Amino acid sequence: MTSQGLSGIRKLSSLKARTIGLAVLISGVFLILISHLFYLQVIRGMEFKLYATEVARRVIPIPAQRGEIFDRNYDLPLVVNKDSFAVDLIPGEVPKEEIHEIFKKLSKVLRLSVEEIEKRVPPKYYHLYQPIEVKGGIHYETIAYLAEHLEEYKGVSWHNKPIRSYLGTGSLAHVIGYVGDITREEIQVLYNLGYGFGSVLGKSGIEKQYDQLLRGEDGKRYRIVDVREKLLKQKQVKDIPPKPGNILVLTIDRRIQLLCEKALGQRIGSAVVLKPSTGEILALVSYPYFDLNLFFTDKASEKFRELSLDPSFPFINRAIQSVYPPASTFKIVMSTALVEEEVFPITREVFCKGKIEYGDRTFYCWQRKTGHGYMDLYSGLAQSCDVYFYTLGDELGVERISSYAREFGLGRVTGIDLPGEASGFVPTPEWKENIHHMKWLGGDTLNLSIGQGFLTVSPIQMANLVAMAVNNGRVYRPHLLKEVRDSATGELITAVTPELMHTSFIRRDTFKTLQEAMRGVITEGTAKVVITTKAVEIAGKTGTSEVGLEDRWHSWFVAYAPYHTNNPEERVVVAVMIEAENEWEWWAPKAANVIFQGLFAHQSYEEAVETMKPWWYIQQLRNQSETPVQGSESGRLNR
Repeated sequence: MTSQGLSGIRKLSSLKARTIGLAVLISGVFLILISHLFYLQVIRGMEFKLYATEVARRVIPIPAQRGEIFDRNYDLPLVVNKDSFAVDLIPGEVPKEEIHEIFKKLSKVLRLSVEEIEKRVPPKYYHLYQPIEVKGGIHYETIAYLAEHLEEYKGVSWHNKPIRSYLGTGSLAHVIGYVGDITREEIQVLYNLGYGFGSVLGKSGIEKQYDQLLRGEDGKRYRIVDVREKLLKQKQVKDIPPKPGNILVLTIDRRIQLLCEKALGQRIGSAVVLKPSTGEILALVSYPYFDLNLFFTDKASEKFRELSLDPSFPFINRAIQSVYPPASTFKIVMSTALVEEEVFPITREVFCKGKIEYGDRTFYCWQRKTGHGYMDLYSGLAQSCDVYFYTLGDELGVERISSYAREFGLGRVTGIDLPGEASGFVPTPEWKENIHHMKWLGGDTLNLSIGQGFLTVSPIQMANLVAMAVNNGRVYRPHLLKEVRDSATGELITAVTPELMHTSFIRRDTFKTLQEAMRGVITEGTAKVVITTKAVEIAGKTGTSEVGLEDRWHSWFVAYAPYHTNNPEERVVVAVMIEAENEWEWWAPKAANVIFQGLFAHQSYEEAVETMKPWWYIQQLRNQSETPVQGSESGRLNR
């Protein structure tokens, strides 16, 4: 065979080998591709299908019903939910040239300014096919009108959104609080807790404090959209129904709340009724209050603005958020310090001539400028003799006075389960030097001794102070939540147990002496002429706080009853504070008189007043026959 033939055979073999190799390579590539496709479509097909569905799926929340709120009797609700609607707009379904016309039409129907609608639906949302809530709290009649004229309102839809209905809550407005739509700032803080745009959030009171318990769990409505976010109605996923919020049962007794509300009347101030053995709040009244249902009307924004600008500040819960000089009620603390520290015997008599010289200043006995004569602890507290407590304060010194004030819980929050509690203030020499760049003087100590000067307290703190005296040094956290119940079955989920906050180092015998002295205020002292109820024995202390006005003062009265009892569960503490903004009438003890009568005789306000009429008339006749003492609490009663 020639060389040329051999060469041809070699070339043919080489070509065949390359062909086979190429075929194998191509087959291998195809096999790999087919294997990968099999892996993607069969082995991981379901996974990618779920992922694609997830990308195309949109979740629309279904608002949960908020839990109802009851008073301690758990019979009639204080707060329920009322059916209502919210109007939505899907801007992507509205041609851009027509969207402002839709805004104008919605503005008239919803009674909402065009500017407000533009804030809720800004231009950057015009391309979206997702519903954006324009306004909630819409009545059925408005929805019916929109349904009848739907062709004129492109992109407009609506959904059910229950609103709160407050059933005659009156002075409970500050306790219960109100709800509102969540703001962008609040979402930034609460997003991780499940809140989002359109969520309803508690803004104050119990609604805010226990929002997590009340709000429940929103349901979910799933919808599939295309690449332009347009709803594909034929493809729907099963919805998840919402879970309603829990029922809250409060410690408040609505009968006692109404009694205190009427006893306080239209006077700027507050009243607290507390069970010292548990810390339960039976009544918490602050005047002025407001109608919670105003926030769910067409004029909600206007009413809110009007209330915000009201100079009487109706949004302030004065029982826990306002602080005042405690005046003579602080003498409870001073008396305790005297007995405990034994700086001088409680039987020692201090002569009151109506004033005391201290340095180059004269400090007057504002209760009786003509003087009380000789006063010991019992008569000094009963008659609220300033000279006696000036002398005591000078002996104790500011450090010990401040220490006992803090021991009674002043200068810090009580921990009541309401937002925004004020702490009050107990001054010290270091504070005055650091803040005012002035040294603490002996005159500051004398002012502090009678509850004036820099010292400030809240009514709830004073109620807790008396509770500590009643409990012989034990203090329970004041609270408003009694029980949490299931909204569907009403079964008890949680019952709040009393929380012991503090046990004082003060001796039990010291508190016994203090209680006897407080009883003397009612039987022989400044409250004798006004505490006329025969329903129960009371022990307490009056207070008249100077505020720089010549014809008006803050009026205080803090007390507990019954004075004698074998069952501590029977006892209640009442603290009433009337601001100097009112026409002077020394109303705090008068209001407390009616409250104690109604509490222990189980009477309404009207029945309590009717029962006490004979004593009331006798008191007025006695007042008219007596000459008022200038500057005294008994004299101020006659003004």
